[in-house]
Amino acid sequence: MTANNSLENLHPSIVWAHFATLCSIPRSSLHEAALREHLINWAQARGITADVDGVGNLILKKPASRGCEAMPGVILQGHLDMVCQTNTGTQHDFERDPIRVQVRDGWVMAQDTTLGADNGIGVALALAALEEPGLLHPALEVLLTVNEESGMDGARGLVPGILQGKRLINLDTEEWGHFYLGCAGGVDVEVRQDFPQEEVPLDYSIMRFDVTGLHGGHSGIDIHLGRGNAIKLLAEALRDLSAHTDIRLIELNGGTARNAIPREAFAVCALPAAVAANINEWLQHRLEAWRRRFAEEDSNVLLACKIKELPQAKAISQQDRNRLLTYLDIAANGVARMSDDFAGVVDTSDNLGVASLAQGVFRATFKVRSLLDARGGALADKLIAHAASFDLRAWKDGAYPGWSPNPSSHLLALCQKVYTAQFGHPASIQVIHAGLECGLLAASHPQLDMISFGPDICGAHAPGERVEIESVAHCWLLLQAVLQTLAEDE
Repeated sequence: MTANNSLENLHPSIVWAHFATLCSIPRSSLHEAALREHLINWAQARGITADVDGVGNLILKKPASRGCEAMPGVILQGHLDMVCQTNTGTQHDFERDPIRVQVRDGWVMAQDTTLGADNGIGVALALAALEEPGLLHPALEVLLTVNEESGMDGARGLVPGILQGKRLINLDTEEWGHFYLGCAGGVDVEVRQDFPQEEVPLDYSIMRFDVTGLHGGHSGIDIHLGRGNAIKLLAEALRDLSAHTDIRLIELNGGTARNAIPREAFAVCALPAAVAANINEWLQHRLEAWRRRFAEEDSNVLLACKIKELPQAKAISQQDRNRLLTYLDIAANGVARMSDDFAGVVDTSDNLGVASLAQGVFRATFKVRSLLDARGGALADKLIAHAASFDLRAWKDGAYPGWSPNPSSHLLALCQKVYTAQFGHPASIQVIHAGLECGLLAASHPQLDMISFGPDICGAHAPGERVEIESVAHCWLLLQAVLQTLAEDE
């Protein structure tokens, strides 16, 4: 089932046609060039100015509608890249293959991969605004950044003053019916260590342990849901097993992105042959305990092990195994603090997103988020200190600022007026525990009055990601009405 065939009958057709294009052109982080080139050609064929800045961001410009030239310019903003994850056993090359979409029960989804509605729908809405005939609007700039998902490099590298507009609408939030005025800042904590290896005893069996079946999800907006972290569960299980028998840790691998809750993790270990032959009872006991513990959040969790052929296996020492598994098991992960100002919103959290041990080299990455940069920095410092207590090297990297709310925003007041007129009630005002690019954009363009909204997207950053069709139509209606009002605003 191709993207075009699945989406061609959906409303609004102008938005879904652009999204179908985005699904057909691979756009993983750092590999947005083919999509960017396509959009440049698309824009030039329609008389829309297309510029690429020094870090690869695409800026599309369209003059104001006749009679609206005096109105302040508006910037529509999103990012070109997407998080790329697949279910185990799914063959999909995110650098070559199109996204296989399905339409089901009012939603567009990808069954076994991420969909890229984050932020493909936002990009599609912005492109539709450039193309829609007869739409009254001020001067439009569409800023489409690169590498948002793996480092925010596009927004980080934006040259101050390159944007001329005074108002910015970010189209990268994922819950319809809310205007977002703020977001969390973030910083990564990187952990590294090299461990000496030793030969595995000849009478040991090599086994692979798999933790699978978890929901995963976005490490910001889903972190409060209590879902299992596959890396943490694997470390917990192996640490428990090591209390009953000798195990030698050869390899470990879990998670694929620091900003996604790990759904799967794997380890290769050596066990005494007699223990390996009778491990099923322990395995079942551990699995049943997890299913009781995650009965509501992750009831499909799986733990399996099987014999693995691995000639000349080497493992880290028993002392280093204990140190590493204990560290992973007890390292902070999840919600650290809830917001005092916004009910139900996470203030500060961290996510152990990626961990690996291969040939004695250990690596891990935590994603720290906070509505207050100082609190996020403090949590990162604690993670570093905790790693140091286990003789692991750790440091901070890739920090970006949060976006501080401005309740007196003129753009907010105007959007709220338009929303109420269109839908009969005001939108709620919210901040999001995720890293929008608005914080970095405010740093390079402090004159901007900013707001963010978007459709309902569920399961971002995980296979099965989906976007509600009706909420996309609502977003398109709202965006057109807001642009028209801004074109006429005194």
